Amino acid sequence: MAAISSDTSQKPRISYHEFYTDGFTPREHYRPLWEHIQSVGQNAFEAKVHESQLALHAEGVTFTVYGDSDEGIERIWPFDLIPRIIPASEWSIIESGLKQRVRALNLFLKDIYHDQRILKDGVVPAELIYQGKDFRREIMGIDPPHDIYTHISGIDIIRDEDGKYLVLEDNLRTPSGVSYMIENRVIERRILPEFFAKYRVRRVEHYPALLLEALRAVSPRGTGQAEIVVLTPGIYNSAYFEHTFLAKEMGVELAEGRDLVAKDDVVYLKTTTGLQRVDVIYRRVDDDFLDPLVFRSDSTLGVAGIINAWRAGNIAIVNAPGNGIADDKAVYPYVPDIIRYYLAEAPILHNVPTYQMTNPEERAYVLDNLERMVVKAVSESGGYGMLMGPASTPALRKEFAAKVQEDPRNYIAQPVIQLSRHICYMDGELEARHLDLRPYIIYGDDINVVPGGLTRVALTKGSLVVNSSQGGGSKDTWVLAE
Repeated sequence: MAAISSDTSQKPRISYHEFYTDGFTPREHYRPLWEHIQSVGQNAFEAKVHESQLALHAEGVTFTVYGDSDEGIERIWPFDLIPRIIPASEWSIIESGLKQRVRALNLFLKDIYHDQRILKDGVVPAELIYQGKDFRREIMGIDPPHDIYTHISGIDIIRDEDGKYLVLEDNLRTPSGVSYMIENRVIERRILPEFFAKYRVRRVEHYPALLLEALRAVSPRGTGQAEIVVLTPGIYNSAYFEHTFLAKEMGVELAEGRDLVAKDDVVYLKTTTGLQRVDVIYRRVDDDFLDPLVFRSDSTLGVAGIINAWRAGNIAIVNAPGNGIADDKAVYPYVPDIIRYYLAEAPILHNVPTYQMTNPEERAYVLDNLERMVVKAVSESGGYGMLMGPASTPALRKEFAAKVQEDPRNYIAQPVIQLSRHICYMDGELEARHLDLRPYIIYGDDINVVPGGLTRVALTKGSLVVNSSQGGGSKDTWVLAE
């Protein structure tokens, strides 16, 4: 929990600069890159930037933004050519912390859908779980293959004003963005191969191979007979580009719910030669729409009977249904305790201080200081359902205060942290923008953290909102080898 402070006159702290030291000298690991940018000159670099945009357009690297209407607007993926660089020593800490966190969250999910020891021992309040809309009573007692729930995770990390890495939130349901991480690297290598000659950069392009290996590892019929499909909601989903990308890269079928059928607790893919048994479904469909016999009866996106097939042990569903309760933002403050409870270890990566709106004292403090807070709806993502206090109006703060009072369980609050900054090439100028990092973790036979991740950038000057759906962009993320 966050400590209550009575000092409301604190001045915003200056954010940590990834690229420069306090004296505006490039940090040691950026020096070769900086020298090369200077030697190339602005005109040549401008041409490279233009070339990268043409390449993204030619490759069809897009994402979809939805406004007030149901119609989406497809846009070219926003990409800044100057990479973010993470030294090996820093990455080692991040990697260890992420493995620890994912392992503990997986044990937490197994426990709350079985014995619920952590609730009985009072480490996590039982009502917090039972009141969560993503706690799925329908799957109690189901044993997923190899007891793995968190097959693919995207854990959002920020750096605070002192440069310390903190976990901002956990994404365990259907984390997105990995295709853009790979496309960023492909474009960067193509446009600026000379950059890579100056550094030993660890690869991220092997992610689809790691994912395929992990999917095969959880096949109920064994890796040799693993028939895999990617289940997509369809072409109108904002992440459809990613669904098609991953299916193509892994060499597996991309299917919609109507392409699959469950018979006698076995799932089949409809093909021109008849029904073909499926062993693993990498689903990009939310729980609510996954099985109309168990969740939303009006869903046409999922497969009727898929949960019974999963219960019978005849199919692996990746990620496992019910994961959403572990990345519920109201559960997030308890993750350090979850790590200690299951692993008997101190957390390697710490959380951002967080206020629980179900706590009357913390709620009163937050409502008195909304202009200094970030308030988040616990089950929303993509920057939606959020109040950014310093950029809000009195009317919006009043609106959010009413929402919090009406449903405290649905909100948490955090102090505004000035996300670290990095230089970006903006309309011919080098300007600082705030950013975060989403590394991807794959849990199969072992836990693998892909060395890099999606660095998301707030392209609007001064903004702390990095989500692409809210106008954010991205950078290639280089993790240096020893």
